[in-house]
Amino acid sequence: MTNLNFDVVVKIGSMAMIREDTNEIDYNRISSLARALRPGYILVSSGATEIGRIDYLHRNGSELRGDLEEIKTDYSAQGQALLMSLYRQFADPRYSLRQVLVEHMHFNDREKADHLRKFFYRAANQNAIPIVNYNDPLSNEETRRMEIAALREERTGIVECVDNDETAAVVASLVGARRLVILTSTNGIYRDVHDPSTLIPEISGGSVQEMEAKIDEAMSFCQGASRVGANGAKAKLLYAKQAIENGTEVRIANAKYPLDAILSGDAPSTRLFLRK
Repeated sequence: MTNLNFDVVVKIGSMAMIREDTNEIDYNRISSLARALRPGYILVSSGATEIGRIDYLHRNGSELRGDLEEIKTDYSAQGQALLMSLYRQFADPRYSLRQVLVEHMHFNDREKADHLRKFFYRAANQNAIPIVNYNDPLSNEETRRMEIAALREERTGIVECVDNDETAAVVASLVGARRLVILTSTNGIYRDVHDPSTLIPEISGGSVQEMEAKIDEAMSFCQGASRVGANGAKAKLLYAKQAIENGTEVRIANAKYPLDAILSGDAPSTRLFLRK
């Protein structure tokens, strides 16, 4: 068994997995991403709730009605199995896939975080690829908020996992990943989101303080989000700070491009890193 460490943590958002013109699953994007995965990578994948919604709609002819929190729970439980099935269908058959459903407590408790870190490292050395998602089917929003509020009374630096952008950044820091790629529906961060020529290709600094100042400036350019409940580009930059401070290079890129092209710099992206 080789002593393999983590090279890349990849995060893909829900809207990057859905074709905007037809509101259907984008199988081309999912298959391209799945084929690029290899041991030493961790995939943090959103999409269970949206894929579950689409699947339910196709099978029943209408969407669920009622309490929004319960609907999210039901869709995500239906979508989780489909999501893993899709990745298994397209991933290299030589590699095992291991589903990991996490909640904020897994990162805020030192013993649980250490257990999770050891699991990730075993996977990397056992020819396996972890696929991480927040445990929406068993996570109650009101309870989560109460638990986090109680933790904040005890200490600072609490992980909320309000969305998978944060989860991916926390996972990257947990395993000391060399690179974090955040896949979205745009090519990166823009000075003017309505002008493609204003893409910011690089945000770098010689110190943590310089990086934070530059990221804060870039956050001022970000407006809105692609859908209700999403936190948009500003949140991606905010959560990237922790990973960058721990030495991880971050790229924010469009999921339509092959992962290898993004990592090599052959596809447009916004690259964030500390200069050495």
